[in-house]
Amino acid sequence: MRIMLKIVIDCDADAAWRAVHSPRAVAELYGPMLDLEPLVPSGMPSAWSPGDDVPVQLSAFGSLPMGRQLIHISERSVDEPDGRVRIFRDSGIPLTGPLASLDVWDHQMAVSPAPGDPTRTLWRDRLVIGGPTAPALWPMLWGMWQWRGARIKALAPTWAHDPVPDTVEPPVDDPGN
Repeated sequence: MRIMLKIVIDCDADAAWRAVHSPRAVAELYGPMLDLEPLVPSGMPSAWSPGDDVPVQLSAFGSLPMGRQLIHISERSVDEPDGRVRIFRDSGIPLTGPLASLDVWDHQMAVSPAPGDPTRTLWRDRLVIGGPTAPALWPMLWGMWQWRGARIKALAPTWAHDPVPDTVEPPVDDPGN
């Protein structure tokens, strides 16, 4: 079963690519609905890297345990007619909790410059789930993905690396010259 989003967001593709690699940005996407806490002594990495395997504890609204999940990171890029698409993949698996009944968890996020506007990003988000409980869990996960989409749109402008100032100060004349 699949859940997909396709949205254009207000940041460039490089900023979006940095955000998908940031555990902090990912946590902000789910907050305050869902919290991710690392289960390894070294904590959460400052940035996800290909090959990372990070077990996390999921909690709803900060206190309701929702189970543990293994996050496994890989990435690739594809050249398409409209330009390069960078794809970030979490192919980990739920370990405990309600989602542990799934035997397939494949979450991919693809970012590329928006067609006709390289200052914005075309964000494609796909979750594939499978297993005997997938049909029962799909509506809840679909709702969560709609929340994600709204949060991605709201947070994307904050991902800019070099924010543009609201006003430009005129140069100050130096009377000493």
